[in-house]
Amino acid sequence: MAFFPVFLSVVIVTRNQAGHITGLLRDAEAQLAPLVSDYELIVVDNGSTDDSVTVLKSLTGEAGLANLQIYALTKEVDTDTASWVGLENALGDFVAVIDPLQDDFAFIAAMLERAVVGVDVVFAANELKAPQGIVYRCAYAVFNALYKWSNGIHLAKEAPQFRLLSKRVINFMLQHPRPAMSYRYLPATAGFARELLCYRSVPRAQQRRRLGDSIEQGMRLLVSTTRAPMRLVTSLSLVGAVANLLYSVYVLMIGVFKTDVAPGWISLSLQQSGMFFLISLVLLVLGEYILNMVTLSNEGPLYHVAQEFTSCRVTRRERLNIEVVAPGTEQGVGLGRAA
Repeated sequence: MAFFPVFLSVVIVTRNQAGHITGLLRDAEAQLAPLVSDYELIVVDNGSTDDSVTVLKSLTGEAGLANLQIYALTKEVDTDTASWVGLENALGDFVAVIDPLQDDFAFIAAMLERAVVGVDVVFAANELKAPQGIVYRCAYAVFNALYKWSNGIHLAKEAPQFRLLSKRVINFMLQHPRPAMSYRYLPATAGFARELLCYRSVPRAQQRRRLGDSIEQGMRLLVSTTRAPMRLVTSLSLVGAVANLLYSVYVLMIGVFKTDVAPGWISLSLQQSGMFFLISLVLLVLGEYILNMVTLSNEGPLYHVAQEFTSCRVTRRERLNIEVVAPGTEQGVGLGRAA
């Protein structure tokens, strides 16, 4: 098995997995401990309603797991936001984000092989993902086609959720005004060296996704991260202006060349139906923007950490924030890692 002298952070988002989380984390520990010099497991509990938080807290005790960080959210948020909770608190040189029920911890080794040679973003796609219903698949295909058209990237094929990011990418995203929203697409569009790997691994669980939540998240992503909806507004406004101008010319020509037209009936009917149709489309798109802005201003923070726990045992071999000095000289505290 390959060994990498790096510090790796692994972010896991869970919800209502009290019966499985212990086994998942012990499996992760068994995979990571011989793989890298130092590691940390960051678990974000996404507003679980079962005993997940209690189980996770017990795993941070003396008899629990080493290098474990737990962040328990007060309410459920979308997966991207929950993942960012772990990313912005990660300390590693590289940060992996994984769904333990759908993806394979063992494939992190292949991702690290690419990362250590200079690839800043390594995506991994499991070709044996759990099947979804036909309605969900159709909606998912439509969303990805729209996003590809508007933003130039197919999220499902070019930027899957299972990813490994270098610290440079994390620091770059931290400069974004809304990193939790940009996390989903920014690593694939920001110009960093990236690579997509494919593998086949049977998922641990057949997880059905909720169509309503996915549609809401997709709309937020489209409205918040692309210019296409606003471009549609301006295009429709231009079409409306041109149509009004052409219709005015048409009315003038009818008035000049026709003498047997019912007074005002045809022109008024066409004008009302055509203009109200265009206005309705414009208002629909503007309404989505207004709804998004109102949601952001009224909801408060995207997430709030209610509880935080840290392992009693730490197995890091590298001392952090300590400067080693020669014997007999005055000791001091530095800002870098030990040489």
